[in-house]
Amino acid sequence: MFITFEGPEGSGKPTQARLLAEWLREQGHDVVLTREPGGTAIGDQIRVVLHDSGNTEMAPRTEILLYSASRAQHATEKIRPALAAGKIVISDRYADSTFAYQGYGRGVELSMLRTITCIATDGLQPDLTIYIDITPEEGLRRRKVGGGEWNRLDAEPLHFHQRVRSGYLELACLEPHRWACIDGAGPVEEVQAAVRSVVKARLCT
Repeated sequence: MFITFEGPEGSGKPTQARLLAEWLREQGHDVVLTREPGGTAIGDQIRVVLHDSGNTEMAPRTEILLYSASRAQHATEKIRPALAAGKIVISDRYADSTFAYQGYGRGVELSMLRTITCIATDGLQPDLTIYIDITPEEGLRRRKVGGGEWNRLDAEPLHFHQRVRSGYLELACLEPHRWACIDGAGPVEEVQAAVRSVVKARLCT
């Protein structure tokens, strides 16, 4: 089973993905926890370039191709082999991030993104995408007070992040069978309980 986490900046995806992985392992499942951009040695090098706040001149198409290059390596080297071995793969972000950020956020044609994404992933799609929803205002506030990584995309103006969130919500409406939307405004434990409920239901089907 391939599970992805999506959401705006500050939604708590990494924490929720880690807690889910720990819980599934306790249930006896073999789980691979990974992230994008990154997940492989090559992908992590690309991540540094993408997130460097000094790279303000990066063109949208450059950004798309770098994310897609990282994803191609990720899918080939890590995700597909783990799935073939019968493991559950949990990824903090995947291809839907490109549609939300570069498509809805940057205004790049979705049709072009679909073509590039299909090439990068060779058609590999998640079985379940968990979207952790939070307002951009609250998400960015969390990022600033959390003391973690503040990257090039975090620094985009508020209206960019608002478009990204709207894009996510539209994507979820287009594929309701794959997406599960969870309110990320509550305590970590409350959000995780909702995540586990969704995953438990999918594992039982």
